[in-house]
Amino acid sequence: MLGQRLEVRQGQGLVITPQLQQAIKLLQLSNQELEAFVEAELERNPLLKRDEEGDGPGESASDTPAEAASDPHAELSFDDARPDAAEQAMDTRADDVYDASPGERATEGAGGGADEAQPGLSDWSRTGKGGPAPEGEGMERADTRELTLWEHLQAQLSGTPLNAADRAIGLALIEMVDDHGYLRGDLAEVADRLGCGIDRVEAVLAVCHGFEPTGIMARSVPECLKLQLIERNRFDPAMAALLDNLELLARHNLSALRSACGVDAEDLSEMIAELKALTPRPGAGFGGEPAQTVIPDVLVRPDPAGGWRVELNADTLPRLLVDKRYHGVVSAGARSDTDKTFVADCAAQANWLVKSLDQRARTILKVSSEIVRQQDAFFAFGVEFLRPLNLKTVADAIGMHESTVSRVTSNKYMATPRGVFELKFFFTSAIQSVDGQSSHSAEAVRHRIKSMIDHEARDGDVLSDDRIVELLNQAGIDIARRTVAKYREALRIPSSVERKRRLKAG
Repeated sequence: MLGQRLEVRQGQGLVITPQLQQAIKLLQLSNQELEAFVEAELERNPLLKRDEEGDGPGESASDTPAEAASDPHAELSFDDARPDAAEQAMDTRADDVYDASPGERATEGAGGGADEAQPGLSDWSRTGKGGPAPEGEGMERADTRELTLWEHLQAQLSGTPLNAADRAIGLALIEMVDDHGYLRGDLAEVADRLGCGIDRVEAVLAVCHGFEPTGIMARSVPECLKLQLIERNRFDPAMAALLDNLELLARHNLSALRSACGVDAEDLSEMIAELKALTPRPGAGFGGEPAQTVIPDVLVRPDPAGGWRVELNADTLPRLLVDKRYHGVVSAGARSDTDKTFVADCAAQANWLVKSLDQRARTILKVSSEIVRQQDAFFAFGVEFLRPLNLKTVADAIGMHESTVSRVTSNKYMATPRGVFELKFFFTSAIQSVDGQSSHSAEAVRHRIKSMIDHEARDGDVLSDDRIVELLNQAGIDIARRTVAKYREALRIPSSVERKRRLKAG
């Protein structure tokens, strides 16, 4: 019989509040993305402000607990929040990972929830970033910036004697130019889209091939080099044959190349030298988007007392405060329920953001300190001593979940005496030793393979993959030939046959 009835059941489940979601997302943001997110919050929330002058503790969000102040590696708990705030730490399961796009990360707002204002909690969030750029600095930069490749080409197109219709074709072709200066697209599609003949498109392209830098808007590497050789009056049948057989040059098969070009070894050497003087990427001198400079999140320095000192880079930490004075003013002036709700929400979101930034900094420091402890030999002796390491090892050591460690190590960089490395660099797979009692880092093995091949020119003996396997086995590393080949290809090292040919060619 089918029927309806009411039942009362009790169960447990994990509920991730908007505040906790925000705290989790902050973990995986890079310092550039975090700065953009903070800027958006400063514009949206009137109770947030930058701590540009080191305001007193009376204006900060809340107090750091005594135990957290005494232990900089301690995790911050959110258990003291209001009932509508999250009652869990940021350490969560792997199935709740939220991987937002950079645009979403920078523009999404914080959730609701509040914590009572207590002075001093924003220890980490109050050290670092200064205020916005001085007024007028952005305009000055915009006026003095270099032209992009497309702007440079459009300026040259406007100076040609082409009519308006042909200039429209030229603009359509310029839009198809990539960052390296090559024309990517089908001329037939351009002709069909603009309603003209393909001969007319090719004629306009021929005019564009005269633009600076020489070789711009070529459709292939041989055509790019051909345009540059024509300008130098060095394009002849032998050079044409050389451009048609660039794959032989890439393989250093000089004997076949001499036969194809019909020249002797001396002439071929001169022709190759002329090709090396050309520019295969004519658009490389222009910038589309400016390259982002990597700013390390963590600094590692030798400790005079021994070991290593791990510190957060204060320049990457936004300095935020909750403006309690302004909060008191607007709270006193709020008359309607809507105004009171808005002020309360802003205060709750501001408090939670300051607390989340503090938690993010502490978690990054804790994970980084454990990575330095695990990879102490690398910092002391080099990449050959890099140990196998995975997320679970670090997570178990610091009492966190693997997903938290994964978020922390995403888009974060560490400045060390040996260079700047992404945190994920220190996590490498393990290759067993011959005796089966120890293991070697895959990165260390790749470095050993590269060192062997780098010494070939000095020793005069080209090592095959099988010979490299034998040498590694003698060193106690149990590795297969296909693994050696995979590592060699990842390092962009050619095969032993090609290396031997290059060694003979000198």
